[in-house]
Amino acid sequence: MAKQYDVLFRLLLLGDSGVGKTCLLCRFTDNEFHPSHISTIGVDFKMKTLEIDGIKVRIQIWDTAGQERYQTISKQYYRRAQGICLVYDITSERSFQHIMKWASDIDEYAPDKVQKILVGNKSDEQQKRQVATEQGNKLAKAYGMDFFETSAFTNHNITESFTRLAELVLQANKKDLEALRVSVDDKLSLTALEEEERACGGHGNAQKTCWC
Repeated sequence: MAKQYDVLFRLLLLGDSGVGKTCLLCRFTDNEFHPSHISTIGVDFKMKTLEIDGIKVRIQIWDTAGQERYQTISKQYYRRAQGICLVYDITSERSFQHIMKWASDIDEYAPDKVQKILVGNKSDEQQKRQVATEQGNKLAKAYGMDFFETSAFTNHNITESFTRLAELVLQANKKDLEALRVSVDDKLSLTALEEEERACGGHGNAQKTCWC
């Protein structure tokens, strides 16, 4: 069977509850938007394959719960992430202020080489904006991150932000590319991933079964 991708990366979505992490993920992977808010329980994930510089990159995107009671579960996934998308809601100054806390958690739990971008979501809700674009830019520069304002509702900058994070991860891991390439014996083989996805019920309740 032809190889369906060359490398696999794990990306993590972090941010307060209600900032739209699940909406971003669903828009990017399935081109769907679900306006009703249902809080993520623990950790869910979805998959998507991109082609970057001629390399087929399979990305496994983990959507973490923002509520305090689930953060112990979420932190189990930090150490396995190669890229992290920090998300706040432009209509919530509180969620923006909490980015510093999330960034501190990354410094404590994630690998040193992890790549990060900052995303200000819900850019379509200009009339409710509490965080100026300049504030997002300034914070991103302070942390050395790329910055995007996105809207899962209008699909603005969704593909661009996820693709940029995947590009950064690929660049950071260029030297290790051969080690990351998929092989029959690799624990990240397509078969293993499909089994993991089935064990998680497709993309739900991953915290119950996927502790590998």
